[in-house]
Amino acid sequence: MVQAFEAIMLICFGISWPFNIAKSLRSRTAKGKSLQFEICVVIGYLFGIAGKFIGGNVTYVLAVYILDVAMVSIDIVLTCRNRRLDRLAAEREESAL
Repeated sequence: MVQAFEAIMLICFGISWPFNIAKSLRSRTAKGKSLQFEICVVIGYLFGIAGKFIGGNVTYVLAVYILDVAMVSIDIVLTCRNRRLDRLAAEREESAL
């Protein structure tokens, strides 16, 4: 039962990431995004994964952890891309003045 609750918690946290990824793709801007926050989330998930291995409790919940890490990692890549796009847009605006 404990594993089911942990999986539900991870799924609830993970539900938001596909929406965040879609927003990052559509908006093409990093405004309002925190790269530090996303990195902290990945670190938290990695500690959760490490805890599974250290505790010898590797179950199906590990797959949910891995899926969540993958989604946050995708959003980190998109945030970096969007930061670059923001810089390029700012440079174009500056040179147009």
